[in-house]
Amino acid sequence: KVMQANGLDERTNLLVEEYSTSGRLDNITQVMSIHTQYLESFLRSQFYMLRMDGPLPLPYRHYIAIMAAARHQCSYLINMHVDEFLKTGGIAEWLNGLEYIPQRLKNLNEINKLLAHRPWLITKEHIQKLVKTGENNWSLPELVHAVVLLAHYHALASFVFGSGINPERDPDTSNGVRLIAVNNFCVCDLANDNNIENASLTSSNFGIADSLSELEALMERMKRLQEDKEDEEASQEEMATRFEKEKKESLLVISGGICAFPVPFSFDDEIVSTDVSRYIEDPGFGYKDFARRGEDHLPTFRAQDYTWENHGFSLVNRLYSDIGHLLDEKFRMVYNLTYNTMATHEDVDTTTLRRALFNYVHCMYGIRYDDYDYGEVNQLLERSLKVYIKTVTCYPERTTKRMYDSYWRQFKHSEKVHVNLLLMEARMQAELLYALRAITRHLT
Repeated sequence: KVMQANGLDERTNLLVEEYSTSGRLDNITQVMSIHTQYLESFLRSQFYMLRMDGPLPLPYRHYIAIMAAARHQCSYLINMHVDEFLKTGGIAEWLNGLEYIPQRLKNLNEINKLLAHRPWLITKEHIQKLVKTGENNWSLPELVHAVVLLAHYHALASFVFGSGINPERDPDTSNGVRLIAVNNFCVCDLANDNNIENASLTSSNFGIADSLSELEALMERMKRLQEDKEDEEASQEEMATRFEKEKKESLLVISGGICAFPVPFSFDDEIVSTDVSRYIEDPGFGYKDFARRGEDHLPTFRAQDYTWENHGFSLVNRLYSDIGHLLDEKFRMVYNLTYNTMATHEDVDTTTLRRALFNYVHCMYGIRYDDYDYGEVNQLLERSLKVYIKTVTCYPERTTKRMYDSYWRQFKHSEKVHVNLLLMEARMQAELLYALRAITRHLT
């Protein structure tokens, strides 16, 4: 069990508190409540950016959340914030689509699009354009607030799709508690961490013995990496080469045909529902084009040149007070979160695995850590897990239950939710690093 008795009490208290604050208990909160420490940190930062004093008026905050969620066709989040937008005094006409909103909000379309799909393309010119557009200009504090919201909701869309979160209730049913199942992926199983027989164990070619040996093999690789690290360090040149190799390989996952899973539809002939499309400009723009161009020299962001700890944190805190502390706590919380267990094993140091997951996401966004050996990513993350990570992070709307079931077949749902929390926060941090670096360059 992930939680001891006192952990369950803590979880109950948190859920009661959240319900009394917002008047509802959404499925995101219920699934995250498997990890109470993290949930507390998440709710604090989300409450601050949506409801506390800040540069942006309340209706703007919810409309920006809608615009961000629409980039990934996340109708779950869109519907949630349509309600909030109206409750906070938003103008109903704006919900007819982007042509009905003020020019200032329209001007966010470009940065929303780039942040969601190709944040490495954001430059100081994009920032200058937003802060110097005459009567429709954004102040830097307003822009930072908007960027934090955009990154938060792009990443949250990844979590919603990655964890298979369903709409809350169907108010038309007599008891009002029917959960609407999507792809047979039921949020109640995740929130209760039920050890249901995974579909992959019964319907695929893998037996339980295979998935057990897969778990043992992963444990063995983790142990060997730890021992190798104590024996010898790779040279800087070798580390750089391994990063470039991993970055190029990450482009082949899914888009190059390596993916062994049928995606639910082809992206090229995908139909975007009108409810979602009204909030999107340039719906064809996505991460896929980045890989498709087959560039040899993708822009590498050396993490040491612009880190969250030394640069991003202080800038965001200066322009939008206290959000830096809340985000920093959330990043640290998810990165260090561990119960020292892996499936049925206890007393396991999972540090290398957590770091590989976090750094692989940043690798797909072209962010490189000089002191990290990307050979570890290849050792620890098998192909089906890489397919899942890339899908959830780069085009979450394509995620299927089959992808979720295909990796770590002996692991508990709570551990897979933990993976999704890591992916979500790594993605949010990557987007923020690119946007804040561009703001810094604008200022200097």
